[in-house]
Amino acid sequence: MGRQVKLLLIPGFMLDADLWTDLRPELDAMGEVIDVDTTRDTSIAAIAQRALIATDGPVVVVGFSMGGYVAREIAYQAPERVKGLLLVATSAAADAPHLLKSRRSVGGQVAPFRRLSQRAIEKSLSPLCRTDAMIERVQRMSERLGPEVFARQSSIQRAGDVMRLRQITCPTAIISAGADELRSLAESEALRDSISGSVLIVVEGSGHLLPLEQPAAVITALSALMTRLR
Repeated sequence: MGRQVKLLLIPGFMLDADLWTDLRPELDAMGEVIDVDTTRDTSIAAIAQRALIATDGPVVVVGFSMGGYVAREIAYQAPERVKGLLLVATSAAADAPHLLKSRRSVGGQVAPFRRLSQRAIEKSLSPLCRTDAMIERVQRMSERLGPEVFARQSSIQRAGDVMRLRQITCPTAIISAGADELRSLAESEALRDSISGSVLIVVEGSGHLLPLEQPAAVITALSALMTRLR
């Protein structure tokens, strides 16, 4: 498949392209890398549509956490263009009503937001990676995005797409973090069981922020997926 396929990278909630920095040399060797803009829309469908309009031709889509919902929506909207999916630390479950209400309530308080809290980031990391440097790196991403993006992304409803997963027919790999406190192995298994022919890789010892904690594991999974496409 080579260079004619573009790699679309989709970060999670209040994360930017720095999420993928440690993977960049290997990604650049695989093809043309495009960072999907998740900052301007208030729905999963709109983010997916913007990504499709911004590029053309066949794509391989890599989605992390919230980005996994966007990645699958891209596949639903343009199945003929999506040649492969890599879903990282994500789920097909819908937002629990109380979580969505809480997130929207916090997101509506634009003025006080400066950056993600240390406590929230620590929950996203395995104990060994809860260093000052790593926490600061994640906080800088959220600080760069700012309060308006925080408000928009907080309003996004993840409706859940369990009933649509069987529409995905392209080669798909799912990566689950063994020490993830935000997403369970059962959620990754549900994705695997409903997406025909998909494979599940469990990275033991990693927290939710897999691309930062275990970039080599993400590259290994993507390389295997690209080999399947060839």
